[in-house]
Amino acid sequence: MKALKTLLVIVLAIVAIVIVLGLIGPSEYRVERSITIPAETGVVWANVSDLEDHEEWSPWAEKDPDMAVTITGEAGQVGQKSEWKGDENVGSGYQQIAMVEENKAVRTDLHFIEPWESQSTATFDLEDLGDSTRVTWGIEGENNFMGKVMSVFMDMDKMVGPDFERGLANLKEVSTAEQAALDAERAKMVDGFTIETMERPGMTYVGVRKTIPWSDMEKFFGNSFGKVFGALGQAGVQPQGAPTALYFMWDEENKRADVLAGAAVSDADAAKFTGTAGMSTYAVAPGNAYVIDYFGGYAGSGAAHMAMDKKIKRDGASMREVAIEEYITDPGQEPDSSKWHTRIVYPIQ
Repeated sequence: MKALKTLLVIVLAIVAIVIVLGLIGPSEYRVERSITIPAETGVVWANVSDLEDHEEWSPWAEKDPDMAVTITGEAGQVGQKSEWKGDENVGSGYQQIAMVEENKAVRTDLHFIEPWESQSTATFDLEDLGDSTRVTWGIEGENNFMGKVMSVFMDMDKMVGPDFERGLANLKEVSTAEQAALDAERAKMVDGFTIETMERPGMTYVGVRKTIPWSDMEKFFGNSFGKVFGALGQAGVQPQGAPTALYFMWDEENKRADVLAGAAVSDADAAKFTGTAGMSTYAVAPGNAYVIDYFGGYAGSGAAHMAMDKKIKRDGASMREVAIEEYITDPGQEPDSSKWHTRIVYPIQ
């Protein structure tokens, strides 16, 4: 009987302790981690706001690569939902976007089903630092009676904090790479034109070369291309590309140009025209070149050439020889001038 009384006292003491812990334990919990990412807020925001993009940096996706994830709802908007089911490391559950403040904050309702059921709120807060972004990732919620008791024995910060740190490190890696790619694309842009840098092979051209007033260029091209392609056909020569103009000189003061209108051919075929009256050949050496794919009427291509000049000055480069225009679209086949494709090439060094 004495032993039974002792056991009863112990049980009552434990119950009393549990009740006390349940009464005095913390009613709320929050765990958070922060990181500064060298990327624009818009870049980071895209990775944080869209639940589908979370898979690119989630620490739990690393823990269970075979985890099944189902995404529903509009990307980055209230109501978007991510449901997951994985191994014992990640369990199962879902989160759903509950609040969005663009480029600043996201709140999601986080519902764990396995290994035990619980509900929390996940928080993402972004601070724009100009050339970088401060991201704070947190989880918070209310402790029920047993939650208050368990909080004495379980350190949420130690349990969740390392995963947040790993996830933020992954987010930094992903966002930094995307920022670098964005910067590279912006470096190509000048006055609205995308300027690619390409390695071009050496090319030899056959054509009619003449210094002419700008006002005569349309007539010159019409006559010259007809003559050149007629001569190529008679000689059984296959041109290696579209009709092309090489500009050796562009005289703004006197409004005239030294230009060759023709086409690229093989070196062997070019030799067939050496010494042919009215025909010239010219070899462009291999090397790097700036390239713009311009779409529009020919009268508007001047802006693309001006962009090329700015790009050359900005990069400290210089033209190697001629400016090249390849007329990819035949205006006779396409009446809509907005669809005319001209490839503008500046060989550089």
